[in-house]
Amino acid sequence: MTLETKKSVFVELGKFLNQFSETDNIQNPSVLGNDLFFDDFIKLIQLSQSHNGWYTPEQVYFAIKSWADALTEENIDKWLSEYSTELTQTDKTEKNVALILAGNIPLVGFHDFLSVLITGNKALIKTSSNDQHLLPFLAKYLIYVDESLKDKITFVEGKLENFDTVIATGSNNTARYFEYYFKDKPSIIRKNRNSVAVLNGKETNEELEALGEDIFRYFGLGCRNVSKLFVPKGYTFEAFFQAIFKYQDVIHYEKYANNYDYNKAVFLMSNFKLRDNGFLTLKEDGSYASPISSVFYEFYENIEDLQTRLEADAEQIQCIVSNDLIKNSIPFGQTQNPQLWDYADNVDTITFLLTTK
Repeated sequence: MTLETKKSVFVELGKFLNQFSETDNIQNPSVLGNDLFFDDFIKLIQLSQSHNGWYTPEQVYFAIKSWADALTEENIDKWLSEYSTELTQTDKTEKNVALILAGNIPLVGFHDFLSVLITGNKALIKTSSNDQHLLPFLAKYLIYVDESLKDKITFVEGKLENFDTVIATGSNNTARYFEYYFKDKPSIIRKNRNSVAVLNGKETNEELEALGEDIFRYFGLGCRNVSKLFVPKGYTFEAFFQAIFKYQDVIHYEKYANNYDYNKAVFLMSNFKLRDNGFLTLKEDGSYASPISSVFYEFYENIEDLQTRLEADAEQIQCIVSNDLIKNSIPFGQTQNPQLWDYADNVDTITFLLTTK
């Protein structure tokens, strides 16, 4: 497959995904394979919550929309433009790349899957038990669009074997296992990371509402979800709580409510002081990783000192949200809309795949 062919296959997938939304699913007659895939995909979306209780239709549709927006010809060309020379070389050795995927949010491993195929390699995929259906379905669609991909995509249920390199995502504990088990292979091993927001008290209501999206999307389960706030000394949380009140319906979801009740009880029994609005607790804490239904916060006095702190802790942080208070931060409400060139852990997957032997 030429690079242009590979691009066109994923653009076609983007067109397919663009037909689906939480408000309506509308067939585009120009999209390939609708007679075979359209109705079945709707059924899969509706069944996703039975496979994983956190995968509500709303959350799955959001993930689908994010990938539909990403997989356009313009975005793919922009993403791959800096690798054009390496990607068009005809003497590259095809590698078998083992992908060990997480399952905390829908299609969380799709970028790795895309990167392996777009670089002309084979993907040996071990899905998480929490997300075993969405990616295989999309892989079947890609193979329908271009049958030559059939030999490039393998889903593995048992032990991973006969691979040249590894991209694995897991917790800090599983990462230690991965690092030992794959010590003789070129690898990207991803560990726990969290995202933070830095406020100065001048944020508008709209910006704080958008911060709520960064906190509550996917129920806070993603590494790009904000789990920690840095606020200036003397900051009051009235405006914050007022702005995020629009997300109050999250407490009506049983799994989230159970976490809220449990974690709040644990905090209170430990005599921690909490700020609470009935569906989210705020706890002053130096850690980055807060439990579901809770966000940690810290006060800061000097933004330059905070910048230094965040740079020192970079390996614990996925992304930083602020109103341009911190270098390389992103706007409120955008954490769950990464671009193709926004690499997890700031590790360039394409360069890794192109340069490892």
